[in-house]
Amino acid sequence: MSRLDKLGTYYIIITCRNSEDKIKDAIYSLKKQTMQPEHVVVIDDGSKDNTSKILKDIQKEWSKLYVITNHDLGYDIGRIVSNWNKAINLAKKMNFKNTDYHMLSTDDTVYEDHYVEKIIRHMEQNKNLAIVSGTYDDNTYVTPHGAGRLVRNSFFNKCGGIYPEKMGYESAILHMATQYGYTYEILNEARFEHTRELGTNHHFYEFGASMRTLGYNPVFVFGRFCVYFIKGKPIGRMGAIYMLYHYLKYKPKKEGYHSMYDKKFRDYIRSTQKGRMIRIIGKITGW
Repeated sequence: MSRLDKLGTYYIIITCRNSEDKIKDAIYSLKKQTMQPEHVVVIDDGSKDNTSKILKDIQKEWSKLYVITNHDLGYDIGRIVSNWNKAINLAKKMNFKNTDYHMLSTDDTVYEDHYVEKIIRHMEQNKNLAIVSGTYDDNTYVTPHGAGRLVRNSFFNKCGGIYPEKMGYESAILHMATQYGYTYEILNEARFEHTRELGTNHHFYEFGASMRTLGYNPVFVFGRFCVYFIKGKPIGRMGAIYMLYHYLKYKPKKEGYHSMYDKKFRDYIRSTQKGRMIRIIGKITGW
């Protein structure tokens, strides 16, 4: 019996747009994983370059690869989460084999060969972990990164089996994990790299605005701003300022992608943040 036979199974979702210079490396790094996925779904969000042709060529050599091609509607970050759900629904429609985990990836992420194996081994040893990602540098992060995160499907199905199509969806699923009694973390031994520079022309609009839609406690947000600004990382001092600015200025809409999460969920988030702040203050003061 192989050392991988007893590990859980997984599938991969990849989003891309105009990725002709990056998508091949991203997919090949997944194709080379020591632990292979059951299937891979790529959502090409209306690419106008050679991305579509490249994907078709890769499909010829990798039968596990499926492609969903959207019409070109221009760039819209809000479609990322709806594209994830398209991939999930395709798996259901085509009766793909059920898996224990799913992985979220991007067109600019390249993984070490043992990346998935390391994370799933770690999650198999701790059944209370719902979401785990590796990392790309030596900074200290509290929550899993969006790219490269693996999600336990037994937990995910309790949340309805789809992602909330609202701003802050990456953070929302983490809060749902704790709400259902699970935890999440970063596994520093599992490494990936971004082939596109992070933060390019990034004013952290969604970072700050999603804190409003999720109902983040103002004191908690200001504390996070202070930490980011003083340390100058992980988003830099200007990033910290933009984050706080958009949190204060953003006006949520009544429905759709820019709407607030339901009150019960927002209250839960504020309650957990209040608890964290009390514990931190107690640790500092010795209460």
